[in-house]
Amino acid sequence: MSELHYRIVEHDGGWAYKVGDVFSETFADHDTAFAAAKDAAERQRLAGETRGISYETADGKWHEEVADGGDRPETEVDDVAPKG
Repeated sequence: MSELHYRIVEHDGGWAYKVGDVFSETFADHDTAFAAAKDAAERQRLAGETRGISYETADGKWHEEVADGGDRPETEVDDVAPKG
């Protein structure tokens, strides 16, 4: 099972959460960003429906497979204390 870390970081004059290289929207304060990260992390763990999917790869080949709706990642919110 994969694991996702939501990191609370200072960003663009405020606070955001970051997953990998992707930032959330910017929040005015640390506590609001932390609450949004907790909410996003909880929703990421929710199971969905198992469905058939099809997709095209960069080389132009189409693939079909079944996506298991119960195969959800473990999530964690990594917090940093605000400076000051």
